[in-house]
Amino acid sequence: MLLRYFYDEKLAQASYMVGCQKTGEAIVIDPARNIEPYLKEAEKEGLRISATAETHIHADFVSGTREFAQRLGTTAYLSDEGDASWKYGFASEIDARLVKDGESFKVGNVTLEVMHTPGHTPEHISFVLYDRDQTVPMGIFTGDFVFVGDIGRPDLLEEAAGIQGTTAVGAKQMFNSLKRFKALPDFVQVWPGHGAGSACGKALGAIPTSTVGYEKATNWALQMEDEAAFVKELTTDQPEPPNYFAMMKRVNKEGIAVTTTLSAPRAADASELTELVQTMQVVDTRDGKSFAAGHVPGTLNIPYNSKFVTWAGWLLDFDHDIAVIAEPDQFQMIQTDLQSIGLDHFVTVVDVANLSDEQLTEQYPDWSTEQAMQAAEAGDVFVLDVRNKTEWDGGHYAQANRILLGKLATRHQEIPTDRPIAVHCASGVRSRMAVSVLQSLGIKDVINIDGGYAAIQTVLHQRMSEKS
Repeated sequence: MLLRYFYDEKLAQASYMVGCQKTGEAIVIDPARNIEPYLKEAEKEGLRISATAETHIHADFVSGTREFAQRLGTTAYLSDEGDASWKYGFASEIDARLVKDGESFKVGNVTLEVMHTPGHTPEHISFVLYDRDQTVPMGIFTGDFVFVGDIGRPDLLEEAAGIQGTTAVGAKQMFNSLKRFKALPDFVQVWPGHGAGSACGKALGAIPTSTVGYEKATNWALQMEDEAAFVKELTTDQPEPPNYFAMMKRVNKEGIAVTTTLSAPRAADASELTELVQTMQVVDTRDGKSFAAGHVPGTLNIPYNSKFVTWAGWLLDFDHDIAVIAEPDQFQMIQTDLQSIGLDHFVTVVDVANLSDEQLTEQYPDWSTEQAMQAAEAGDVFVLDVRNKTEWDGGHYAQANRILLGKLATRHQEIPTDRPIAVHCASGVRSRMAVSVLQSLGIKDVINIDGGYAAIQTVLHQRMSEKS
């Protein structure tokens, strides 16, 4: 047997390929939409990918199951658990095998047994792996059920998809699912669907794999025996889910276009930018300081770094065309990244090198922490904190008002326009994106507080020391 681990750091998403070297067959568990890495690895190992398997209807990335099935004719093993609301709408269009708890299937000489593990979602299943004709399991693919050091959150259906009343039910289901997990042998390896940085839990570990025994000994969720206390802990302080999660639930349930049917974006001249911002979402991928020094009015600043995909999902509209200002050697990867979360309306690219000073007419200033705090305490500026709720609850500036960065576009009417807006986050990265959002919405008198809340805390501590 061969086992390969694939990890997308931009989405903190893990997938796995299991191959039977004797028969040459392989299966991919929870594939991403970009299937090329799996194909390359299979070719290198002399394997043919004949199947895929889904642990659940994903909320944080576009699954590659349909991509595999329609391009290569692979069989898809999909959950048949949950009620009618949690059935795969595209199953009838491909070679799908709907599976329930206790059923098993083989890929070559490798056996995968289905375990229904609801809690994160009603239809969630895990796959217990048996090599050859072994009667003891080697490992379990847990998807968004059990992570290293954490478990899947039960509130996404309510928070992101708007399905009311599901959080408490999911938490209770998770409590019972964990009893089955704890009954597995301690030596069973645990292969989760996410790592640190994913919004599918609140305390995911950075270690890629674990064992049942280690999780029983160290994972907070497996230490709790009281159901009521467990439900309260699991449903408290979960991170706010990105806007795009609701869209992912829809496309992964109903299906989405195969990437080979999508066109490459058109190359536009920089002189077209003034017109483009009137008709589509234009994203400037330069770093925040470069954007602050000069940018095209109406553009959004989402720097092209490891967090680009997440913030694109937060800030971009799935139903409107997208143009991107970037370096030419980044265009193809940006398209792949956007497609990974279903942003398929990427239609135009502009070479950043072709921007002229005459076009970069809009700027914004950076203020020092002391300058911003003095102005705030004199009532001369409105301080906007764009951090998440957990950060805010952990400490915030008394003069600040919080609106999450990802919610600014829908809540900007709450911001007064009778004075400048001074924006901060934790350190200054998110606040720069927030300034670009506000300026694109017509709120032009905006300031970035250099250093963010970390610098504000330093000033506050200095003040306390001086008083004492």
